[in-house]
Order: sequence, then structure tokens, then C-alpha cells
Amino acid sequence: MLRCCQPPAERAAAPPWMPLLSALLELAGGRAELLRHSERRWASVTFSGTRHTVLLAFCGPDSVTAGEIFIDALPEHEFTIPRQLVADAAVVKVEHTMLPELRMEVEVQLLLLDEA
Repeated sequence: MLRCCQPPAERAAAPPWMPLLSALLELAGGRAELLRHSERRWASVTFSGTRHTVLLAFCGPDSVTAGEIFIDALPEHEFTIPRQLVADAAVVKVEHTMLPELRMEVEVQLLLLDEA
């Protein structure tokens, strides 16, 4: 028996970490390398969401300069992430290395709240 074609199931929305990482890398001017990302659920009495920790590396003088701009811009940046509100974005750690090449690692934490 032949069945009529059924419309494909709606695709599930991308998890919030995908557009978040894209936005962070864009804010870094395309000069950062993603080293690590972790995500854990977060909730309070009135809100729920996720806390993200991201480690980025900026290698070479031009990239380190872009990293310094990233550090300055992150706390006030207006993120646009579907169905999410970035409630907090903070730089929690910065490490500089001079040899064998100029390198800066930046660890950031972001709190994303689920929009109702």
C-alpha cells in the first residue's frame, strides 16, 4: 500500500550553544580558536537557563590585539540568540604567553536565560 507523502517533521531548533559560540567567534573578529566549551543547567526560583564556560585562544600579535578588543567588548555586547537572553557575560581568566609565539587565552562565562 502506498502512503501519501507526509511533510517532513519540523527540524528541532539549534541548541543555544551553537549560536552562542558563533556569536563569540564573530565578536572576536574571526581571530580566536575555540579550545573548550562546557554547558550546565542553571535555575533560580523564577528563571531557568544554562551557564556556559568558553576558552578561546588568540595566537599572534594581530590576534592578541583582537583578543584585547574582545575582552573590552564582551561585558556590554548585545547578543542575539533565538529564545535566549544573555543575562551575564564576563571574562573570568586571561593568560598571556610570549614564547614560542605571542598567545593569549581568554576564559569567559555566560548565563543564558530561557525566554518564556
